[in-house]
Amino acid sequence: MLQIGDYRITFMESGHVSLDGGAMFGVVPKTLWSRTNPADELNRILLAMRLLLIRYKDRLMVVDTGVGTKMSDKLKKIYNVDHSRYSLESGLRTAGIRAGDVTDVIVTHLHFDHIGGATYRDARGELQLTFPNATHHVQKKQWQWALNPTEKDGASFMPENFLPIEEHGRLNLIDGEGALFPGLELVVLNGHTPGMQALKISDGRETMFYCADLFPTAAHIPLPYIMGYDVYPLETLAEKKRLLPRAVEENWLLLFEHDPRHIAGRAGQNAKGFFLAEQTEL
Repeated sequence: MLQIGDYRITFMESGHVSLDGGAMFGVVPKTLWSRTNPADELNRILLAMRLLLIRYKDRLMVVDTGVGTKMSDKLKKIYNVDHSRYSLESGLRTAGIRAGDVTDVIVTHLHFDHIGGATYRDARGELQLTFPNATHHVQKKQWQWALNPTEKDGASFMPENFLPIEEHGRLNLIDGEGALFPGLELVVLNGHTPGMQALKISDGRETMFYCADLFPTAAHIPLPYIMGYDVYPLETLAEKKRLLPRAVEENWLLLFEHDPRHIAGRAGQNAKGFFLAEQTEL
């Protein structure tokens, strides 16, 4: 657990998926990315779905929700969805949290592996909210993009994962970055998908940055390591150039949502560029 100011932050594992290694690392050759992220026989690399549970005064917040349980067997096989050890439900149970007590869900973006757990199908097959009493915070730009994605990224947006949030009156659309609560800042990033929001919590001494898909794994810290999934990869590059110098100078603790081995780390910089200087392993 991390304590930053009035915020108590707990990591919560919600399962694993596997995605194509080439897509995850873009122009970087397999001979390089496979050193840190070995591929299986289908060229897929293992990825965590690491969420945050945040307690702040009278608020109980969840950041992202994992892939959920609604996927067809075909898609589960394609993405190698694995809940054998971790799931959203088991994570909440371990933390002693009832879903109905969660007041806020902060959604980094609406790709299926980040928002899928926000809804489930009940015994009648009807869609229900996992966190029925929570306000779900999403960037307006991301919501609008998810409703009208491109052919390139359309498969990543599954309406059953997010439309029920609006239908139940639990959607809060945020227009731009800034403080959601004192000391908790939403940082808007547009390279991976327009209107993605990373999370920064700081008390003036320690700063935690939940990277979402800007740095999905620790291996994505170097500037050229940009996903083929990104809609605007050059924008991702500009965002990394803007944020990494500050992360190094202020010694941010970077939390990796998808890294199967490294929970967190701190970036460094040398003559060759930016790199993982300090790591926290599972």
